[in-house]
Amino acid sequence: MAKERELKWVKEAQEEMEEEVKETAEAEETEAAEETSESEENTADEAAEEVLEESAEEADGKLQEAVERYQRLFAEFDNFRKRTDKEKAARYDMGAKDVIEKILPVLDNFELALKNVPDDKEASAFAEGMEMIHKQFVKVLEDLGVTPIEAVGKEFDPAFHNAVMHVDDEEAGDNIVVEEFQKGYMYKEHVVRYSMVKVAN
Repeated sequence: MAKERELKWVKEAQEEMEEEVKETAEAEETEAAEETSESEENTADEAAEEVLEESAEEADGKLQEAVERYQRLFAEFDNFRKRTDKEKAARYDMGAKDVIEKILPVLDNFELALKNVPDDKEASAFAEGMEMIHKQFVKVLEDLGVTPIEAVGKEFDPAFHNAVMHVDDEEAGDNIVVEEFQKGYMYKEHVVRYSMVKVAN
């Protein structure tokens, strides 16, 4: 009877030990699984961070490229606009210069007619009307930027004067314009017609 009790007690102790071993093994497995899961989560987080960093770098690169492209296009457009404005202004000036060249002979004839008005007719209404029209004509040209070139008494300058005659004149001085045959004009900074002059040697 005592032997049976001992055997029973040994058997129960053995079962308890097996159960403890089983529980310990399960606990270790659970802990290992948790550690693995945690490790996997950390790895996944690191991978996600790397992907985000790469995406941010790629986005920065694309943004920088877009900014550079925009700056290039803006600079090209600005250059195109300036060039177009310059060409437009040059075309306008060229057209205005052509028109002024054609108008100047009319002004010359006007002035010639006014110079040749007979003395007894100078005070007539017709002569006064002609004088007023001439002044208006000159004023319109001045408003457009047309100015006469000064010649008589000035030193001869081939950039503005066209010498058609030379004369020895000690009183006038060397290389001085003594007479103007045809008045010269400038449009803004450009010579439309050179002054036709006589120059003293």
